[in-house]
Amino acid sequence: MKIAIIGTGKIVPTAISAMSQVPEIEITTLYGRPHSREKAESMARRYRIPHVYTDYTELLSQPDIDFVYVALTNSAHYPYCKEALSANKNVIVEKPFCSSFREAKELVELAERNHLFLFEAVTLLHMPNIRAIESDLPKLGKIRLINCNYSQLSSRYHQYLKGEIEPVFDPNLSGGALMDINVYNVNFVLYLLGKPQSIRYGANLGHNRIDTSGILTLRYPDCMAVCVGAKDSASPGYCTVQGEKGWLKVTGGPNEFTGYTLCAEGKTEEKRQNLYDNRMVHEFMEFVRIFQEKDNRSMNKFLQQSLTVMEVLDAARLEAGVPIMNFSQE
Repeated sequence: MKIAIIGTGKIVPTAISAMSQVPEIEITTLYGRPHSREKAESMARRYRIPHVYTDYTELLSQPDIDFVYVALTNSAHYPYCKEALSANKNVIVEKPFCSSFREAKELVELAERNHLFLFEAVTLLHMPNIRAIESDLPKLGKIRLINCNYSQLSSRYHQYLKGEIEPVFDPNLSGGALMDINVYNVNFVLYLLGKPQSIRYGANLGHNRIDTSGILTLRYPDCMAVCVGAKDSASPGYCTVQGEKGWLKVTGGPNEFTGYTLCAEGKTEEKRQNLYDNRMVHEFMEFVRIFQEKDNRSMNKFLQQSLTVMEVLDAARLEAGVPIMNFSQE
């Protein structure tokens, strides 16, 4: 599976390291926007990537690319994915899928029309640990509460307070705590429980109405879930699931998801099912498997998760007064 990496941001070296552990993947190309040409060329030399492009349309015309992996600013996901799908390239796009549900729906429909593969790279959804939790969930009895907190004080927050706005704090670029960090908590809850009945989002809004932190509450028929995410303050990360017969706790950020503690049926045990230290390896292995086996059923399952998450993110931002960017023409 030959991949072109689109972007030169801080996630890219981690992704390259992960891909290098999947024998079926060959990184053939690296794209940087024109202002990042030197950075792209330096990165390509460091990781021995044969080709560098700063013209995206030219890159997409190359026949020896099976997938593009889009690792750009949130607001760039939709246009870059759309152009790739329109050029008959399969796509892997970093979370969050798009800036809005409308954009996401258009991309899913375009991939379907062109018989292409489209994946959102949400690490926790492809880890053996989440499969283990799914298997252990019935041991907890009726689920009553889920509580997640993923908060990291951004190195760019103090610049933001001075008026220097980086993408993560720019509403015009679909930044904010919900889209950048709390989205992992939302994926965790929705993977286990599905679409909620109701959504409430209370956010701390900055001077440009971006959510620097916030609390998302999701209601289900017999359960409540709380998702806390912050870029303006720090906290130990965790996700707890409480049932009438037991509980489990994921310690650390849900993006890493290195393991969990299960307390049920009269005993407490530690579960560690992941096989790799790099959190991205499992997802790339899964993307390769689905592609090679033409497993559209699995792809569509994950795409439905992506669409449902985008619906929740739209509803939450709308309630809190956080701007929603939308470049779709549908």
